[in-house]
Order: sequence, then structure tokens, then C-alpha cells
Amino acid sequence: MKRRIIGCLLPALLCLLSGCNAIRLSYNNGPQLGWWWLDGYVDFAPEQAPVARAAIERWFEWHRATQLLPYADQLAAARAQVAEPLTPALACRWNERLREALDPALERALQDGADLLPGLREPQFRAIEKRYAKVIAEMRDDYLQDSTAARRRASVKRTVAWMERLYGSVDEAQRKLIAASVAASPFDPERWLAERQRMQRETVQTLRRLAAERADRDQRIAALRMLMQRAEQSPDLDYRAYRQRLVDFNCAFAAQLHNAISPAQRQHAREALQGWEDDLRALAAGPAPGDASRQRQDVPNNGN
Repeated sequence: MKRRIIGCLLPALLCLLSGCNAIRLSYNNGPQLGWWWLDGYVDFAPEQAPVARAAIERWFEWHRATQLLPYADQLAAARAQVAEPLTPALACRWNERLREALDPALERALQDGADLLPGLREPQFRAIEKRYAKVIAEMRDDYLQDSTAARRRASVKRTVAWMERLYGSVDEAQRKLIAASVAASPFDPERWLAERQRMQRETVQTLRRLAAERADRDQRIAALRMLMQRAEQSPDLDYRAYRQRLVDFNCAFAAQLHNAISPAQRQHAREALQGWEDDLRALAAGPAPGDASRQRQDVPNNGN
């Protein structure tokens, strides 16, 4: 995280990669949005806030200068292959390419986060625990409905929304395909949430330990990298095997869905990918003169 306090630093970037609206506005306001998101977890003390804000600003400056064009190139490559059939192996490879594209940004965020750790105190650790609990409660509402049928309906709705973002409106046959795949999926939300809670506990324990030991920068970076590794590869071998089954299933499902789309949907996908690519290239060139002041007026002020 796929990656918790460090890896999920920037909601604007996640919004960008999921294809939400107003990409340019969101990204150009990224430092402010990133600050609101991170402070919502950590609840920085007044003396800590300027250091955290400066770190977020630096991350965005680096990210705009070095990462957006490679993302745009990935979108161009995907656009060129929209008309081609998709195999499960190729679907998995595209998933890996996305993860690999994000790795430099996550590594940079990890190093910036390591520099913030010495300033954290027990009130911040309690704030993180509180926010984690809220996130889990929200995820339970979203994924653990009272009945299997309700869970499947919610999952179908999420999948249709994802498909329509890229391919446009789905037809009835495609909805039935999605419903059948959701019913056959090995996805276990209870197991998934339990793993998330394990990682949350381990994250807070690690942060507390690093603060108590007054770990040096190299030690902090090594510990955070280990957290990221354990988020990607669970120490629970049974969960790791479950996750691989789920990945394999989802790759096969993505291929089946892609191969069932119509010519009009393929054109919609090409246009969507082209639009996101154009936005990324424009962002990489920097905000237009006057954009920053107008965008600051568009973003609500939360008092921070």
C-alpha cells in the first residue's frame, strides 16, 4: 500500500491514478491536500507542522519533475494496446508495471517520512491509532454488509464503476459477467481487514520503537522499508497464498472483461487514456501562470 502513513501520503496522486475528475486541479493543489490528509492521521503539533508541510512540498516538486512523464508514457503504451486481446498473464504484467512505476514515489515518500519520525510523540501515535480504527470501521461498512447477497451487490457496484471509468457504460451481458465473477471470486473481506489491522498494529509499534530508541536515519529507513515489504508480502504464509490466488483470479477476470468490450468501449478507453496522458504531460510542464492562486481559492480552507 499499498504504504500506510508513509506510502499513502498523497491523495491527489491516488486520485490521479484512479482516473478521477479534475486531475490537474487536484494535483496542483496536491501539497495542501496531502497536508490535510496526513495531518488527519498524525495530528501534528504546531511546532511539527512546518516541517511536515515542507517535506510534502519538496516531495511534490520532485514528483512533478521526475515521475509524471514516465506515468504518461505508461498510459501511452496502454492506449496503444487497447485494441489487442488481453491474456491473464498480460493483465498481471500490467498490474506489476503500475506497481513498479509507483515504487520511486513510495521510496521517496519513505525517506521523507523517515525524516519526520524523530519529531513524533505519543499524542501523534495515539492519533494514528484512532484514525486507523476509523478507517477499519469505514471499510467494514463498505465491505462487510450483513448478508452475502448485499456484499456481492456492493462488489458488483464497485466493479461496474471501475469499468465505466475506463470503458464507458456497460451493457447487461457485461453486468452479468461481472456478477458471476464476483460470486466466484476468492476475495474474503474479513481476512483482508484482519490483515490490514495486523499491519496497522505493526506500523504503530514500529514507529513507537524507532522514537523510543532514537534510531538514526539509516535505521529508520530500514525499518520503514521492512514495513512496506511486510505489507506487500505478509509474514502469514496462509494469507500470502490466499493473496496470490486472488491476484491470479483478478488477472483472469480483467482479461475476460477486456475481451468482452465493444468497439465503442475500446474507443472510450483510448480517449480516456489519452486524456489522462495529456493531463500528466501538462502537469509535468508545471502550472500555468496564475493557476496556483486560482486553485487555492477553489480549495476549501479547513483552518490549517
